[in-house]
Amino acid sequence: MKQAQLTDNDWTASAVESKSASAQSDENEASGESHPETKAALCEQAATHASEVTAEHFPELPVKTINWETSTRMQRSAGVAIYDHQGEQITIRLSWDAYEAYGWEQFSRVVRHELIHTWQYHEYGEADHGSTFKQWVEPLETDRHCERYADPKYWVICAECESRDPRYRRSKVVKHPEKYSCGRCGGAISIEEA
Repeated sequence: MKQAQLTDNDWTASAVESKSASAQSDENEASGESHPETKAALCEQAATHASEVTAEHFPELPVKTINWETSTRMQRSAGVAIYDHQGEQITIRLSWDAYEAYGWEQFSRVVRHELIHTWQYHEYGEADHGSTFKQWVEPLETDRHCERYADPKYWVICAECESRDPRYRRSKVVKHPEKYSCGRCGGAISIEEA
């Protein structure tokens, strides 16, 4: 899967954040709470959670080699596992906005979801929501798809089948709906502002 490249400001963890994240993590452990307050702390907590999950379910998965990032730009997905085929490196990018909307308990399901994709990349070199994914949904207490956490700015509406698909930015489809058709039935589409 090809991913758009964003600037470093969109991603997580400067060295300063990382040091303060460790201090916050120690405070959270002492109080029995686990509510990361920085992007670096979220990555650290996600990595710790991933280590615990993989030890039980995917012991052959080299979880310590996973790169963890957060993004404040993601609006359609709460997380994404990205596989660099050339370097065989896996990065899990987590949405900071989804974390803030869900809280850690619900967001940890996203981490487990992305771990399934990571395992798929490790085992098969590709990932999807098919049978190899479905077999882990129940044991890992996660979901095949996440709930919407951001409000769309637009809706793409089909005149034929009446489907409604959210859009979060002014994309080509939103700008020029007359050039596109419904992906489900081929019907004409229109745009509605949310």
